[in-house]
Amino acid sequence: MSTIEQSYLVGLIGDGVIPSLTPPMHEREADAHGLRYLYRPIDLSELGRAGDDVGELLRAGAELGFNAFNITHPCKQLVIGHLDGISENAKNIGAVNTVVIRDGKFHGHNTDASGFGWALATGLPGVKLDKVLQLGAGGAGAAVAYALLDAGVKELTLVDPDSTRAQERAAALHAGFADRTITTAIPDQVPGLLPTVDGVLNASPIGMHHHPGLPLDIAGLEARHWVADCVYRPVDTELVLAARQRGCQVLDGGNMAVGQAVDAFGIITGLEADASRMRAHLLEMLEAGL
Repeated sequence: MSTIEQSYLVGLIGDGVIPSLTPPMHEREADAHGLRYLYRPIDLSELGRAGDDVGELLRAGAELGFNAFNITHPCKQLVIGHLDGISENAKNIGAVNTVVIRDGKFHGHNTDASGFGWALATGLPGVKLDKVLQLGAGGAGAAVAYALLDAGVKELTLVDPDSTRAQERAAALHAGFADRTITTAIPDQVPGLLPTVDGVLNASPIGMHHHPGLPLDIAGLEARHWVADCVYRPVDTELVLAARQRGCQVLDGGNMAVGQAVDAFGIITGLEADASRMRAHLLEMLEAGL
């Protein structure tokens, strides 16, 4: 059966995923390719399920004819033990956000890292990457930290309220990037660190609709800094707006959202998604308040 003749049934497993814009992004892009493609959220909270049930949901999905799943919080690490194979970068990151089912086998990938890597290269080309400060060392933080180091960052400082989590993440990253300097800090140390870094990446939830605010004191931001955000709802977070006002080069979270969706779509279908078309659709939906 050719790719064009095949139909696709895809799901998104995670907590609170019903409002996600990933399903309509995939479906609209599939329409443009002439594919039959149905993408449905599988919300753990709505089903009364725990993250530990991700393996059972995967197996049930395979029996029902699903071709693939995207995986999000809190299942990106929990799903690994239920997979038959895992890509090298997902193994290095320790998290999976895309699972493809082929011949009854589950194959895991991570497009958060590749998606952010693409966003950084296309949205902030040529920025200085000697020293970077990253806020947040959780699920998304693991992937973007890997992407930053893979992009050539020489010194990365991870800041998280949970110092143990930050230290564990730094140790895991150092195993794959032994030639880099990876340190940790607590939020109170950020003002003193800003004068020493080239860029700042927010991988914390601060800035989202239900976690409004700024993830750091912006008084220390200078026009020489670049600033990136992983939050895309809203796409113009308080951090993005403040950084622009100070003359910083800015990368909004919509870029990463598109990058990871483009890569996941390619893994699932074998076709190359149009990133500019997907971003236009994302911004259209955000503007409409979806």
